[in-house]
Amino acid sequence: MLRFLTAGESHGPQLTTILEGIPAGIPLDIDDINLQMARRQKAYGAGGRMAIEKDGVKITSGFMNGMTTGAPLTMHTINRDFAKWKDRQIDPITVPRPGHADLTGAIKYGYRELRLSLERASARETASRVAVGAVCKQFLAAFGIEIGSYVVSLGDVDVSVAADMPYPTRFAHAEANDLRIPNPDDYEKMRQVVYDCMQAKDTIGGVFEVIALNVPPGLGSHVHYDRKLDAQMLFSVGSIQAIKGVEIGPAFANSRLLGSQVHDEMYLDEDGESIRRYTNRAGGLEGGITTGEPIIIRAAMKPISTVLNPRRSVDLATGADAVTVYERSDFNAVPRAGVVGEAMVAIPLANALMEKLGGDSLDEMRPRFDTLSRNRLSDVPMDAEPWNFGYE
Repeated sequence: MLRFLTAGESHGPQLTTILEGIPAGIPLDIDDINLQMARRQKAYGAGGRMAIEKDGVKITSGFMNGMTTGAPLTMHTINRDFAKWKDRQIDPITVPRPGHADLTGAIKYGYRELRLSLERASARETASRVAVGAVCKQFLAAFGIEIGSYVVSLGDVDVSVAADMPYPTRFAHAEANDLRIPNPDDYEKMRQVVYDCMQAKDTIGGVFEVIALNVPPGLGSHVHYDRKLDAQMLFSVGSIQAIKGVEIGPAFANSRLLGSQVHDEMYLDEDGESIRRYTNRAGGLEGGITTGEPIIIRAAMKPISTVLNPRRSVDLATGADAVTVYERSDFNAVPRAGVVGEAMVAIPLANALMEKLGGDSLDEMRPRFDTLSRNRLSDVPMDAEPWNFGYE
């Protein structure tokens, strides 16, 4: 139901985004969209490009008289840096950088200039994704669903987070610092990790966590591989540049345990109606369907491939051994990637909610949301009688 396309190059005139399938009647807050764009630019260890760009969107279709119309939304983001490239004679790039799409893109598309790969493969494109995610987050917020993120490790150093720290508190702490970590007491330690990396002219990776709160149970499906919401989340977050691993909940830690230690046991609440869980090791999804618990997505970001210390490579023009030429980049992009991760969770989640509710407008969807089945005995009546398949 939801589809989006992004277009544009890292140093081209602008980024263009088309979002199709967003329902009518959403009173979009443009300032909030631009705030989400600004959050993507904030990080200690961000590259010089973030000091140039002041990202925001201009909407040119699908939003009239203060409301979405149900037609495709078109959003534009200007690249300020284009002014420096517009009339510039661009030096050729013939030495592919390890970890980038330089060589693979040239092989795929037959490029005779490696910058053609660089320009589109750049994470600059994620500004468009954040814009799409910001629209989806506003749609989800109309139903009380909140999405936030924070960094849980940088390099080999973990942030200490108390298990009982509420997620809204984690979000608030993360927004208050430029490493986006949820524990203020760890800030100086984590900042030193990034500082040491910068002094070594290197880059650092890490892990961030995206959380979706107040998601109703029953979104997604178990009946087809491509309708499983967990699979959609894994794909969506895994498509972010430099993300090399995604897990739902503590999936890799769970794999080291026995089944009796992993699965979320249930109980009936004191009201005699609500079905509760003691834990949330499944990360809010079972069988490709939401459980009603917080959705927890963790993503591992490799260190950015562009490093000041030259890497060995081959000059494709001469066949000679060569070293890479530095292109301006981040030392630490993990805090920024978490904001992109929020967007890439919001998009499939919004799509799943739209699929569940049906309808073409927000007003049409609101009353349907109130009638959704929940984790209540009355919502899952059982026949409790013998039966057979009945196939011939």
